[in-house]
Amino acid sequence: MFKNMKISLMNGLKYFLAQKLNLASWKISCFLALFFEVILNLSLWRFASGSITINSTKDLFFAMSLPLFIFIGLYLIFTILLWPYIYKPILTILIIVSSVANYVMFQYGIFLDTNMMRNLFETNQREALEYINLSGLIWLVLTGLLPVCLLFKIKLKFKNIWSEIKSKIISLILCLAVLGLLASTLYQTYIIFGRNNHQITRLINPTNYLSGTIHYFLQQSRAKRVVKSLDPEASRQPNSETNYTVFVLIVGETARAMNFSLNGYPRPTNPKLANQDVISFINVTSSGTDTSVSVPAMFSRFPRSNFDLTEANYTENIIDLIKQVGYEVIWLENDNGCKRVCDRVFTRNMVAENDPAYCDNLVCYDEVLIKNFKNILDDIVQDTVIILHTIGSHGPAYYKRYPANFNIFKPTCETSEIQNCAAQDIINTYDNTILYTDHIINESIVTLQKYPQFKTSLLYLSDHGESLGENGIYLHGLPFIIAPAEQINVPLILWFSESMKTNQKISYDCLKKNISQPISHDFLFHSLASLLSIKTKWYEKELDLFKPCQIDP
Repeated sequence: MFKNMKISLMNGLKYFLAQKLNLASWKISCFLALFFEVILNLSLWRFASGSITINSTKDLFFAMSLPLFIFIGLYLIFTILLWPYIYKPILTILIIVSSVANYVMFQYGIFLDTNMMRNLFETNQREALEYINLSGLIWLVLTGLLPVCLLFKIKLKFKNIWSEIKSKIISLILCLAVLGLLASTLYQTYIIFGRNNHQITRLINPTNYLSGTIHYFLQQSRAKRVVKSLDPEASRQPNSETNYTVFVLIVGETARAMNFSLNGYPRPTNPKLANQDVISFINVTSSGTDTSVSVPAMFSRFPRSNFDLTEANYTENIIDLIKQVGYEVIWLENDNGCKRVCDRVFTRNMVAENDPAYCDNLVCYDEVLIKNFKNILDDIVQDTVIILHTIGSHGPAYYKRYPANFNIFKPTCETSEIQNCAAQDIINTYDNTILYTDHIINESIVTLQKYPQFKTSLLYLSDHGESLGENGIYLHGLPFIIAPAEQINVPLILWFSESMKTNQKISYDCLKKNISQPISHDFLFHSLASLLSIKTKWYEKELDLFKPCQIDP
């Protein structure tokens, strides 16, 4: 009996594989629109269900009309895309990419827009591989590869070219008429909902990533131009002494302020810095929620309120000014690049150098920065600024960011599928990355303390924070306007050597009393100009961290 059943099933499968399903193009447009709406837009409906409140009959009609609105919009897209000979390769790519987008949005709570697509196109091999996991592959097979296999069993019946164009035009007119009817009937409700929840467009799959990709490449195509000089007249008083100024800027990665014990976190995540005379500012806001925006913004003269990434990429930044006025500038890179900030200064990439003591070809522990930093200090013959760009707490594979001896908080989440880990395990793993960051900052300070002949100082500032599952949101990259505090509140830690305290006309004690003052990434440009005695027309004292504590000569 079972043998006969097995034979029947095999014969049935063979029959199915041998068949071709003949469908009119409008029918497959309907099926695709329904599949995308119901299966590949789970994040959209999760968001909508939590955002729509029904207090009236009009609200009820709006809630019922939204699925129809989305369906018609998707139907229009597929009607436009379905043409003889080209529809299968186009739909194959669209379904597979949309399956991946659906997984990322639903599992991590990510919104897809131009910035997120920029992150995708500018990522490296290490970041890409860390997002590949078993649940993602299963999701891809079920919602991507299987539908594509079914697609190849379908043979679309197209009319002659003019009849096909006529049919599509009629479909478009009818769809637009229905959309117009919905809009005229529920116009105010849609406007109010859209105004209050405008980020919902970043969840509509596939228009979100298609729009983001188009905008990204348009920005790239328009950006082929010469870098503008920031301030040719910028200057500083030359240092005629041999006690050179050495300033170290550590650019943190994905560190959120609330997990630093220096800022009141109950866990001892900063045991080493707690024994250093450092100042930790507790009210600091980032310029963005992802590296591709935050790093260029924090070094730019443009404030976040009118920051434009393309403009910033083709305008010099504070690093250029520091070099221009006579400092030697060295950038040590251990993350996914400096996002064009360091293009015009001496740069070393730790991952490319692949020191076997700290690296595995794809990623390095941040201690590799300390090793090279120590070597640089031995050869200093002029005022110098050193930037250490760390990989810090970059997710989702937090457990890969620190050596085994820093695995203190347990149990940990030993996978990149953090959405499947217990909430406390994720926090434990993340806290271990902060513990390791504490070690990196402390080692930098200890190293500088061995050179009392220099006027040394250090500033640590993270590019953005991180969500660890709060409200179902993971990682970072949400639009700034709706980003939670976890993604935009970042640590800023300052240290002055004794010689720096003595020679610099800034009261260190005064700074300690001002740790609660509101600060943002906008302050970095002007504070560095002030600290390094750079005179520039772009300096704004209101954005100078040190101005309130300057000592009159």
